[in-house]
Amino acid sequence: QVQLVESGGGLVQAGGSLNLSCAGSGRTFNRYYMNSYVMGWFRQAPGKEREFVARIDSGGRMTSYADSVKGRFTISRDNAENTVTVHLQMNRLKPDDTAIYYCAANPLWRIRPDEFALWGQGTLVTVSS
Repeated sequence: QVQLVESGGGLVQAGGSLNLSCAGSGRTFNRYYMNSYVMGWFRQAPGKEREFVARIDSGGRMTSYADSVKGRFTISRDNAENTVTVHLQMNRLKPDDTAIYYCAANPLWRIRPDEFALWGQGTLVTVSS
């Protein structure tokens, strides 16, 4: 059974930092373990659609970011036997970064939320001005 569990959200003042983590474990229906998947972070603010934030390939060599977070957020991953932990270091946070942040997994290099089949439950990030 696949599990993605996010942690690290909270309340922070504008200009501050947070580090989100996502622990992925289990084997998918096609018998691949989570450490072989592309991992992504998405966010959804109140009244808005879920949007892409960052992604990283299975080996941790390739990353990409939404323009709104480029230069402020850094995604990384630690692959262990059959598991993965994905981090999102968020610096110079702004009130516009307030949202529920979700971790997601996909076997292919994709960017749209509807292209990711595996999701965590989300963690709330609130940035006060």
